Amino acid sequence: MSTLRGKTLFITGASRGIGKAIALRAARDGANIVIAAKTSEPHPKLPGTIHSAAEDIEKAGGQALPLMVDIRYEDQISAAVEQAVARFGGIDICVNNASAISLTGTLETPMKKYDLMNQVNARGTYATSQACLPHLLRAANPHILNLSPPLSLDPKWFSNHVAYTMAKYGMSMCVLGMAAEFKDPGVAVNALWPRTTIWTAAMAMIGGQEAARGCRTPDIMADAAHAILTSNSREVTGQFFIDEDLLRSRGVTDFEPYAVEKGAELMPDYFLD
Repeated sequence: MSTLRGKTLFITGASRGIGKAIALRAARDGANIVIAAKTSEPHPKLPGTIHSAAEDIEKAGGQALPLMVDIRYEDQISAAVEQAVARFGGIDICVNNASAISLTGTLETPMKKYDLMNQVNARGTYATSQACLPHLLRAANPHILNLSPPLSLDPKWFSNHVAYTMAKYGMSMCVLGMAAEFKDPGVAVNALWPRTTIWTAAMAMIGGQEAARGCRTPDIMADAAHAILTSNSREVTGQFFIDEDLLRSRGVTDFEPYAVEKGAELMPDYFLD
């Protein structure tokens, strides 16, 4: 399968950044996109809402269903899944993209921030997958894709931001467990992580505008996600893909178009040796 035409994707955090890029790539195939995100009104610091994303998705050739969802609350997830199924007849793909980040040490991380990261990243991913799975089990070539890193117990990935690492690794542990649990029914569960930092609104808040030159655009993640989601779900599961490595394996050799600033030295992302 080389296209997502007619497929329904439930994407968390798809109002901006990597989630929106994945949505737009699928929309160009003619897919249906459920935009499950919190921003329904313009944010003072972050661009994009579920409604502006829906407009862009439909301009790209897809159908969009913008739904205001805070994935910390399972009732909101369940309601969104019900609306998605009522609108499009089912769900073929679940993309767990929504995430909260705070690169702070133990003494600098208030429990409110700890709770936010773990509720959104680990718990939100688990809850969204759980709500989508009854419909994925009835779909042809179903996929769950988590935007999370490969697992490593090297202390260097914990020492400076243990709360964030725990939250992101919670998403990755969902891949490890659910891939095995749902292998026989044929639901693929995989992870995708970038080789380099990706330029998004969140990255701008963390690193400032000057960080842009060392980043790639979200398009590389969108193209890599498309490659995974068009794979045979019974053959490609339980994998922790890295965007560049995956695309190289599919024949891509020129990565310069993905660079924010052509020729600049790229910053490696966290969790990769």
